[in-house]
Amino acid sequence: MDRRSDAYSTHGWRQAFIDRCKDLAPVETAVVHPCDAATLEAVMEAARLGLILPVLVGPEGKIRAAAAAAGADISPFRLVNTPHSHAAAARAVALVRAGEVRMLMKGALHTDELMREVLARDTGLRTARKVSHVYLMDVPRYPRPLMITDAAINIAPDLDDKKDIVQNAVDLAHVLGMDEPRVAILSAVETVNSRLQSTVDAAALCKMSDRGQITGALLDGPLGFDNAVSPAAAADKGIASTVAGRADILVVPDLVSGNLLAKQLTFLAGADAAGVVVGARTPIVLTSRADSEPARIASCAVAVLMAQATISAGPAIGA
Repeated sequence: MDRRSDAYSTHGWRQAFIDRCKDLAPVETAVVHPCDAATLEAVMEAARLGLILPVLVGPEGKIRAAAAAAGADISPFRLVNTPHSHAAAARAVALVRAGEVRMLMKGALHTDELMREVLARDTGLRTARKVSHVYLMDVPRYPRPLMITDAAINIAPDLDDKKDIVQNAVDLAHVLGMDEPRVAILSAVETVNSRLQSTVDAAALCKMSDRGQITGALLDGPLGFDNAVSPAAAADKGIASTVAGRADILVVPDLVSGNLLAKQLTFLAGADAAGVVVGARTPIVLTSRADSEPARIASCAVAVLMAQATISAGPAIGA
């Protein structure tokens, strides 16, 4: 069940991501350890919508038991039997490397189990970039889609990590049709303070953008959350910026602050959310066990758009 109260009204951008996939071919997707009803229900719906061609990877007995509990007919789908969740993660990554699937979707296993195989140096899906996570939020009181990164993978990113985290999010924004996204580098204050490393990192990231080390976006920071999303708050602080008050992407200082922010927007502000892992050789749908089915479906749609990135991204959503 979607936890958003009926008192909140979002803008429908999550559905817009799904609608963008209607003319695209479904993407072969390894669903890793789909041994719970919630995962299989989302898989069935994503397949019905033509988003994915599922390959179910995990212990066959547990998958069939979960399918029976969910009333799901998995007979049309390929099933790759493995003894346990660790082996399922390794086999799913191997399927990507062999070219048999083009996406991964997390099922009923810990994120660490899946990401350990994704990040394995010799057998994983690493690229030159740091792998990171992006939440896409449809917040009722915010007039455009809002991306938050990184709230799920990198615990305490350093400056080099943040450079990749920013570029990953910018590249995803381009896929979604945002030609020059506005990126706010968040901290607790708006001025650079040598004792607050997040402000120093923010200033350095902005200079990296000036020098072409980060491309395709407008950056500003350090910015507080209030003056990143509120024109009035930015004006009150005397901040003149093309980003302040109108951010498309929020780059948080660390995983804890990002995770808290994303969940507060979801559970207290009625936001719709979707989440994907970027920076690997393939998109990864990485959802929480607490996520609703619509959130899982929207995450699939965003990952499909990433996988089909050679196709025109189309008009910007929420421009």
